[in-house]
Amino acid sequence: MKRTALITGSSRGIGKAIALSLAKEGYNIIVNYINDKVAAENTAELISKIGARCSVIKADVSDSHEVKNLRQKAESCFGFIDTIVNNAGVSSYALLDRVEDAEYDRVMNVNMKGVFNVSREFYSPMVSKKFGRIINISSMWGITGSAMESVYSASKAAVIGFTKALAKELAPSGITVNAIAPGVINTDMLKDISADIVESLIEGTPVNRLGTPEDIASAVRFFASDSSGFITGEVLNVSGGFVI
Repeated sequence: MKRTALITGSSRGIGKAIALSLAKEGYNIIVNYINDKVAAENTAELISKIGARCSVIKADVSDSHEVKNLRQKAESCFGFIDTIVNNAGVSSYALLDRVEDAEYDRVMNVNMKGVFNVSREFYSPMVSKKFGRIINISSMWGITGSAMESVYSASKAAVIGFTKALAKELAPSGITVNAIAPGVINTDMLKDISADIVESLIEGTPVNRLGTPEDIASAVRFFASDSSGFITGEVLNVSGGFVI
């Protein structure tokens, strides 16, 4: 069976690396984006050069109606979507008393509600087929918490709780649900953090470097593979030893 993967937020960064990694494994790929159409199409072009089939679909994962349309378009292109990577996410960095209601809603709606919307919309065909992989991108801050990132940390902790509960719910149907908790990864999410803080985070990482999007993609590739069929409800730290 030809495998097909939807990676949310895959126009750049970690999502792009995941899409390219799974394409190299022979998956059909659905590149999802919300704003940067050019970047999404560039990712699709790279996937096509690998030799994999690809479709680019715009959708805001925090909007359940757009996620319904995402599923309809994805299935019209490839039929059964057996692998979901809930990667789309936004960051937030501020003292708690400076976090406005709108900012709280923005972070929770994308980081947690987006995972909920996509998982809910796409899992039914997996139940019918008795096979599926759902992989959620959380964060090490969802485990440990981070100062000045209370809302972001809470959203990623919610993803972990959701992963564990859904894993129990879907395991009898042959669907695994796992999460990955990245450490400090060299992506655009670091742009709002000062160089001094980034350097201190590197110093706090035992392997003494920033992670790369490809480091996360390798973990996703394992959870998506047949080799992980007896693993569900797990949270894999990919943090260079920051969280042990």
